[in-house]
Amino acid sequence: MKRRLFCEISPFTYRLSLEKEILKRHLKDLFGNTRFARQRETESLPVLIYRHNSLIRRRLGNVNMQLQENKATNLALAVSHIDGLLIPPGETFSIWKLVGRTTAKKGYKEGLVIAKGQPSQGIGGGLCQLSNLIHWMVLHSDLTIVEHHHHDGLDLFPDFGRQIPFGTGTSISYNYIDYRVRNDTQNTYQLRLHVDGEYLCGELRATESQPHTFHIHAENEYFSREEGVIYRNGQVYRDIIDCKTGNTIQKQLIRTNHARVMYDLPPSTPVRE
Repeated sequence: MKRRLFCEISPFTYRLSLEKEILKRHLKDLFGNTRFARQRETESLPVLIYRHNSLIRRRLGNVNMQLQENKATNLALAVSHIDGLLIPPGETFSIWKLVGRTTAKKGYKEGLVIAKGQPSQGIGGGLCQLSNLIHWMVLHSDLTIVEHHHHDGLDLFPDFGRQIPFGTGTSISYNYIDYRVRNDTQNTYQLRLHVDGEYLCGELRATESQPHTFHIHAENEYFSREEGVIYRNGQVYRDIIDCKTGNTIQKQLIRTNHARVMYDLPPSTPVRE
């Protein structure tokens, strides 16, 4: 019989293990040399790098729609701590450094979270949609991603109005599972974010134009059956395009997907045996 981990013994030991990880991240940041971006401006920087809107209330299998309503509240609270943020050269953006711990006292509600590979609910749930949107915009920039986590190896929900390739999402959990981006350029970037009731809206802006544009796309996507289990497969690439010539100067493989499908596929879906 496999020995249980300390965090699996009881809810108390799980909470104790969680707080240990949170403390470790606090100490690492305290004694590290990372310069975190904190300055915010109400005026937008002049150059629009990329814009994206993300539908807030989506059908996610059998997930209670009230959790989607609560997510709208959670997103509005979180973006109020990030909107207008400047990311100058040499500084690092961290979601949790700005949003902080999500608690009921701050107004956060029960939302959808992923725990042990399964949908669950928790205070402040749904903020992965915020990190997803920011990540998608960052992929269209010269910023450097220094911390990024996936809901690894799982395809949890059927597609509903998918706008971006599968596998470009993020996973965050206060504060030790973060999303962080460093500015290694000489350009200053800015995040503009708001919730308009229906959509989470974002813009990545800058003081100057970039020398490159970017195109993110999926290739070789298919479903397969392996020992009775269905998997979603494919690769996600990022093309780096020179603005002056229009030529693709580099094609980067940014993600290889082999994710276990956690829902019933429509009968008409082709599956490779």
